[in-house]
Amino acid sequence: MRTALWLLAPLAAAVAVVAPVRGQPGAPQVPMFRYAVVRALPHDDRAFTQGLEIVNGVLYEGTGIVGQSTIRRVDLTSGKVLQKRETAVPHFGEGITLFNGRLFQLTWQTRTAFTYDPATFRETGTFKYAGEGWGLTHDRTHLIMSDGSEYLRRIDPATFAETGRVRVMAAGQPLKRLNELEYVKGEVLANVWLTDYIAKINPATGQVTGYIDLRGLMPPGSTSGNAVLNGIAYDDANDRLYVTGKLWPRIFEIKIAPK
Repeated sequence: MRTALWLLAPLAAAVAVVAPVRGQPGAPQVPMFRYAVVRALPHDDRAFTQGLEIVNGVLYEGTGIVGQSTIRRVDLTSGKVLQKRETAVPHFGEGITLFNGRLFQLTWQTRTAFTYDPATFRETGTFKYAGEGWGLTHDRTHLIMSDGSEYLRRIDPATFAETGRVRVMAAGQPLKRLNELEYVKGEVLANVWLTDYIAKINPATGQVTGYIDLRGLMPPGSTSGNAVLNGIAYDDANDRLYVTGKLWPRIFEIKIAPK
């Protein structure tokens, strides 16, 4: 996700999540979920995916990298980019969500959130916030934001002021590197950066209620080292869950079930 950290071995972050997944001696184990691929769909393999959203059958995508960041409207079936707006330098585009008729976009280190008209992509406002911006979703009342730490922030969508936060804990340990977010059936799904796991989080308590193990979704060697899992979109109207990754050539519709 962060260009300055690409030189770190993905193993370092994977190790960070192993203990919360397995639990410490005597700690409760975190339930694990498996996946089944329903279908694979085309995706722009030049898109450094930071945010993914489906609203009324329309796929919205936010991409990153300074000078390459965009918001997009994409045809889900063909992968064709139907509409695109570039994000101005020096901003590094991050998570997106569509709420109350506005498309919100975070930026990584420039501490700025943009809002757009989702039909025209005309910019309609900006907000400032403290710290880094990573992932963004909403629970139909508040925005929910991740910042790379183990905290999820609750954000007032009218002012972008933080109104609360929860510490995300898994098997008694804080779970850091929470990345792209999606609110699904009362839970927050969060990519854990540089791993093949999605955490299922109770947004009221911060407790991790399970992990979705997506190892093997993309065959080994089929993507570059920077092309990590990141991107969750839930089609609420049709109860369909989609996932992808940065620079991935595919978006996958998946079903999940306990292992």
